Amino acid sequence: MPPLIDRTWLWIAATCYLVGAVLGLVALLRERRHSRAAMYIILAAGYTFQTFGLYLRGLAVHGCPLGNKFELIQFTAWSAATLYLVIGPAFRLSLLGFGTALLTALLSIGALLVPSWDATVRTHIFGGNAWIEFHAALALFSYGVFGLLALVSIMYLVRDYGLRNKRIGGSFALLPSIRDLDQIGLRLLGAGVILLALSLAVGSVWWRREPATVNLPKLLATLGVFAAYGLAWLLRLREQLTGRRWAQACALLYLAALLSIAPVNSSRHASPSAGMTKGATR
Repeated sequence: MPPLIDRTWLWIAATCYLVGAVLGLVALLRERRHSRAAMYIILAAGYTFQTFGLYLRGLAVHGCPLGNKFELIQFTAWSAATLYLVIGPAFRLSLLGFGTALLTALLSIGALLVPSWDATVRTHIFGGNAWIEFHAALALFSYGVFGLLALVSIMYLVRDYGLRNKRIGGSFALLPSIRDLDQIGLRLLGAGVILLALSLAVGSVWWRREPATVNLPKLLATLGVFAAYGLAWLLRLREQLTGRRWAQACALLYLAALLSIAPVNSSRHASPSAGMTKGATR
């Protein structure tokens, strides 16, 4: 298989996401709602191309493509797109489609534009262990949930700013109510925390059997993300973290989650996991 064919499909996917982002931005500047159907079709097309690109990458590396920073970020973008396509229509938030398109475009194109992130392609990174592969995929899928949570949080902050400054017309009128955004954000936060908890539970089963496979920086980074989001969820449920501070916390936590990808990726270099083979460098 040609080495760059998977990246070609991922570029096509990123272009679709960018088209969706531009469509949403133009509609926003015109103070109109974009077509939710058109946005959904565009995102579905990008998702299909990205899925195929990741599938080809998976065939090349003999497993779930999570072996370098490029693959981790692409999978995070794919997770966010997956979640929107599944539950986005139920929320009836037109701007969530625009936000998802913008987020996936930034992540996908950003990863494609940094060759060093994809300089080393590793094969069999999970040593043929399906449980560890499932653990890693589930953890990154939770990052996709947190990505949508960050988008909802930003919308909450914009809506709150408009209300405090008595700006309820124009683009501000396109935003859902504060109450709706708060409830959607709370559901997304809970779902993300539960998914990440399940991921850690699955991983812990194997780590107890093979403690040598645990990489400390990766473990600390993942536990740190889980603890931060878990605390935010607990404080929100107890109504000790609400309103603007809660939305700000959720938006900032996503930046921290994305930064945690670096130590997770660095753990690939020295992981002693059984069955792992040395990756080939392009």
